[in-house]
Amino acid sequence: MALSGAPGCRAGERGPRWRRPWKLLALGLLSASSVLAAAPGAGAMSREEKRRLGSQVLEMFDHAYSNYMEHAYPADELMPLTCRGRVRGQEPSRGDVDDALGKFSLTLIDTLDTLVVLNKTKEFEEAVKKVIKDVNLDNDIVVSVFETNIRVLGGLLGGHSVAIMLKEKGEYMQWYNGELLHMAKELGYKLLPAFNTTSGLPYPRVNLKFGVRHPEARTGTETDTCTACAGTLILEFAALSRFTGTSIFEEYARKALDFIWEKRQRSSNLVGVTINIHTGDWVRKDSGVGAGIDSYYEYLLKAYVLLGDDSFLERFNTHYDAIMRYISQPPLLLDVHIHKPMLNARTWMDSLLAFFPGLQVLKGDIRPAIETHEMLYQVIKKHNFLPEAFTTDFRVHWAQHPLRPEFAESTYFLYKATGDPYYLEVGKTLIENLNKYARVPCGFAAMKDVRTGSHEDRMDSFFLAEMFKYLYLLFADKEDMIFDIEDYIFTTEAHLLPLWLSTTNQTISKKNISTEYTELDDSNFDWTCPNTQILFPNDPLFAQSIREPLKNVVDKSCPRGISRAEESLGSGPKPPLRARDFMASNPEHLEILKKMGVSLIHLKDGRVQLVQHAVQAASSLDAEDGLRFMQEMIELSSQQQKEQQLPPRAVQIVSHPFFGRVVLTAGPAQFGMDLSKHKAGTRGFVATIKPYNGCSEITNPEAVKEKIALMQRGQCMFAEKARNIQKAGAIGGIVIDDNEGSSSDTAPLFQMAGDGKNTDDITIPMLFLFNKEGNIILDAIREYEAVEVLLSDKAKDRATIFKDLEMENMDQKSSENDSHKPNSEEAPSESQDAGAVSEEPDGGGESSAVGDPDPLSPASTDSASVPRADEDPHSPGPAEASAPEPACTPEDSQPQEQNTQTESNSKAHWDSKVQPMESILADWNEDIEAFEMMEKDEL
Repeated sequence: MALSGAPGCRAGERGPRWRRPWKLLALGLLSASSVLAAAPGAGAMSREEKRRLGSQVLEMFDHAYSNYMEHAYPADELMPLTCRGRVRGQEPSRGDVDDALGKFSLTLIDTLDTLVVLNKTKEFEEAVKKVIKDVNLDNDIVVSVFETNIRVLGGLLGGHSVAIMLKEKGEYMQWYNGELLHMAKELGYKLLPAFNTTSGLPYPRVNLKFGVRHPEARTGTETDTCTACAGTLILEFAALSRFTGTSIFEEYARKALDFIWEKRQRSSNLVGVTINIHTGDWVRKDSGVGAGIDSYYEYLLKAYVLLGDDSFLERFNTHYDAIMRYISQPPLLLDVHIHKPMLNARTWMDSLLAFFPGLQVLKGDIRPAIETHEMLYQVIKKHNFLPEAFTTDFRVHWAQHPLRPEFAESTYFLYKATGDPYYLEVGKTLIENLNKYARVPCGFAAMKDVRTGSHEDRMDSFFLAEMFKYLYLLFADKEDMIFDIEDYIFTTEAHLLPLWLSTTNQTISKKNISTEYTELDDSNFDWTCPNTQILFPNDPLFAQSIREPLKNVVDKSCPRGISRAEESLGSGPKPPLRARDFMASNPEHLEILKKMGVSLIHLKDGRVQLVQHAVQAASSLDAEDGLRFMQEMIELSSQQQKEQQLPPRAVQIVSHPFFGRVVLTAGPAQFGMDLSKHKAGTRGFVATIKPYNGCSEITNPEAVKEKIALMQRGQCMFAEKARNIQKAGAIGGIVIDDNEGSSSDTAPLFQMAGDGKNTDDITIPMLFLFNKEGNIILDAIREYEAVEVLLSDKAKDRATIFKDLEMENMDQKSSENDSHKPNSEEAPSESQDAGAVSEEPDGGGESSAVGDPDPLSPASTDSASVPRADEDPHSPGPAEASAPEPACTPEDSQPQEQNTQTESNSKAHWDSKVQPMESILADWNEDIEAFEMMEKDEL
């Protein structure tokens, strides 16, 4: 999402309610920048520092782009860990993620206009020639209509937009004759069969060669699509119509938008996440501003800007009023139910909502934009990146981070709106984190787990299309650009569309065809054309004053801990009971359940069933708390299966030329050294053992001694392998899966179980790598021979690695000097393992897997739900097996005395033989349909 200001609004002007698009554009952003940047004490970044950071962005882009062109082109995307292209059908399927790939050189098309924004005009000209010459759009492949529209159609139109601009300037692209536009039109016609529905909503997928209904199409049976999927077409389709004079594209996109608007929930004016494309019924009835809905709202506002149709602004303002009334709970943005908008539908947020502060800047509602952005920045400072999803008390819910650009986007627009140099420092942090944690020799790798720093062999096209564009614009001055960025609107994929399209080929009637609009108060439109005098009333530190109360919100606050009960112990109502705190043996908790209308039923098999009847609650507020409690119980139910599972570990290649840049996701073992208790980890060179399966005495102990042993899975128990290499003198072990092509990208996390016996004798760390990740180490050995790795619970940054290396060298020199001294004391008979911490772990994990050789336990294995004594029983794990995140403690909202009692009760509960939480979570079938739907929720 992007839009920069353009001349139009005069300071202090409000004007009529509905403005022409070129007048709405004037957000006064540049004026705001000049006001605040010059403010005394604002700590403005020097021009030299801005230029240095801008140059750094260019170097990072070159690193990513050149590696794509060298190792991946003409494939759709780069796989940066294995330095090759991702070709659909040749790699293990990743599910819906692969629907963006169509064998049409996706990354190159998505990057076209980025090259021009970054002043790389020669590279742009070469790239356009490659696209025209090499790209085929007539492939027999099923692709996502949404992704193909925003990335490929948008990329071709953005490339065409800047190509004709450069041609007009007279130096570059003189040979260009609209070839990219012709390709865009061809692609547009290939997408049209998806709209062959009675509602006008498109099918979510289409075959580029055979369409939808053709026998060979292999699609067309879907019944549902997401709101954003159907509602994020109007900019690209309208631009294609206006560029070509062919109105059908804009007509189809408008019809889809009109249908969604008609199907909104009339009492709340909200839309759901998923809709039936034939009937218009809402399938997913939760509503937010993140995944599944996000760009629908964005395109309503931008469609007004680009097309000048008042109805789009009316719709956006109606929705925005509902968002701020129900979803916005500053600084949080929480999903609600469209029919019961006062009831939260989730206790977590997804990372895609990070675009929303930028959209609020375009709307002109700056205060909530600053608040939400600051909250997101605090989460980033805790985890280095924004997790795909995180809870309301800021714990990781989904740990992945595919290098999404939405937060950088909002940072850029807040800087343009406020001129506050703070946002330049935020951008600097983003640059540093990308280089420190995501940069690898062949590009930038997505984060598999932000907690461990492990990588995924993935670099999505949007990283080049958006991230570098926003970061460069953040630090660029007007004279650094070869064209005026204010003359363009950005699509949701940050592709450039010229604003002059608003007056070109206007073949579509602008008549308001909607049947109903909600009459809103005039105050809703105060910011339609904002100006700096209103946004920053005589206070150049306006933005800072809003951010200040939120700077510790992640580490020291539980914003959702208490909903309506503000008073603490003894002076008023207590906070609602949380599912993670519930104890079936606590009479007070049972009484609270009764007040909330929740019944507890003991089943014959010893389990306990919970059922909620809202009509039996003591009050409507208690009924609301009961529904929220049941929702949390459902989420906790799925998490309980992973409660006993160990979190993923990291194998980090620290030797030349990797120097810690490559981090592989590793499965833990239920025995041996617990790396979470040995923060230094185990570091050493790797060596392949003989026999390779490690199932008998090691025949090359001299090669394995004081090294980390590599071995193949199979033919015996994991614990037996560990004992054999430990006996040979190894300081650690890595088991590589023998299943060809297995990968942590597509398989669930696994952990190695013991052999059913006491494994306390195993003291070295053991980790498991899938075949693909294991081959990365084996390939490195073949190329570089001496390969050193670090086994740890979480990847270390490069500075720490180099510091440890220097310390080791100093210790080695000191030891050598001591050995030459006369009368030196005799060295101990057993030397400490290099890179390993001598402190022994507390007992090896006991396994329930007995009998089968090589018992590999999946993260979703069925296990007793009572945690070990050293685990946090109340810490729900995310979708992947994970380390417990520190939750906000009761001391945030209650006296210390009560906190102590809570901990005591918790320990008594888990130490006694009460029914485990898993037993309490028996199937219930009443009053929770909406919550059950959320269990299937995916980004």
